[in-house]
Amino acid sequence: MKKYNIAVAGATGMVGRKFLEVLAERDFPIENLYLFASKRSAGKKMEYKGKSYTVEELTDEVFDRDIDIALFSAGGATSERFSPVARDKGVIVVDNSSAFRMYPEIPLVVPEVNPEDVEKHNGIIANPNCSTIQSVLPLKALAEKFGIKRVVYSTYQAVSGSGVDGIEDLKRGLEGKEPKNYPHPIANNCLPHIDVFLEDGYTKEERKMIDETRKILGTPDMAITATCVRVPVENSHSISINIELEKSFEMTEIFEALTGFDGIIVEDDTSKNVYPMPIHATGKDEVFVGRIRRDFSRENSVNIWCVADNIRKGAATNTVQIAELLIKKGLI
Repeated sequence: MKKYNIAVAGATGMVGRKFLEVLAERDFPIENLYLFASKRSAGKKMEYKGKSYTVEELTDEVFDRDIDIALFSAGGATSERFSPVARDKGVIVVDNSSAFRMYPEIPLVVPEVNPEDVEKHNGIIANPNCSTIQSVLPLKALAEKFGIKRVVYSTYQAVSGSGVDGIEDLKRGLEGKEPKNYPHPIANNCLPHIDVFLEDGYTKEERKMIDETRKILGTPDMAITATCVRVPVENSHSISINIELEKSFEMTEIFEALTGFDGIIVEDDTSKNVYPMPIHATGKDEVFVGRIRRDFSRENSVNIWCVADNIRKGAATNTVQIAELLIKKGLI
């Protein structure tokens, strides 16, 4: 099997470290591995498959070498600065930040949902928002068979979505200390506030879910609304999704559509208290769906509960899957 030269930008961060873990688990065919980070982290040693690597400072010049794919998770400003540099030097960039997601010419890809879009890349491919990624799998499964008229998202998002600072705030709160990252305590609390507030009253996170879902599903006019809430859970996001379908359905058909979709595991047996939970999704790459039931208040509507590891499927795993897709499709 051919092997590839891979770079990881933001290698010392939470998602960057998870990139390395997922690459190793999936036995990605790597010839040479290069680790890049900020000047502050340069010189640090990191291990991959038993071999030690020295982290280099991310500069324009690091892309002068032969690199096939660069996986970026270094923040939006860094991606905006260095992704075009890498692209112009022949590197295919898969970027985990929000910097390029809504550029019309840059594909926004979830491999189980819109793998064909990866073929449209011009050197940069965007990885969607964590909560969007897990949501579009069940939406795609249902859209293929019934069509979708309207989606209502209500999210319960873990503090790891805020990185190390979010996790530390939860730990501090449990110790009775004041928060440093969030505007209010997150321990024993819920914050209906993820990212900044926009002029229309929505948060940027809510706008991301709306816009990204439309782009990934190729439905620019789909009616979607969202409320995104940070909850005192360390890892894995949970999302309640209310979906109005275009066609009538039997509940057995809904279960069949979800059960048969790649990347989804249905956990739904209320007689035994079986339903998706963050503590069970953490460390896994699948999207778990349960509490599947008809919404009797609205015609042709259904409710589902969707849980996934936001650092794995919501970030690192999806990014690596995109890289695997490039190889599978012979695009590199």
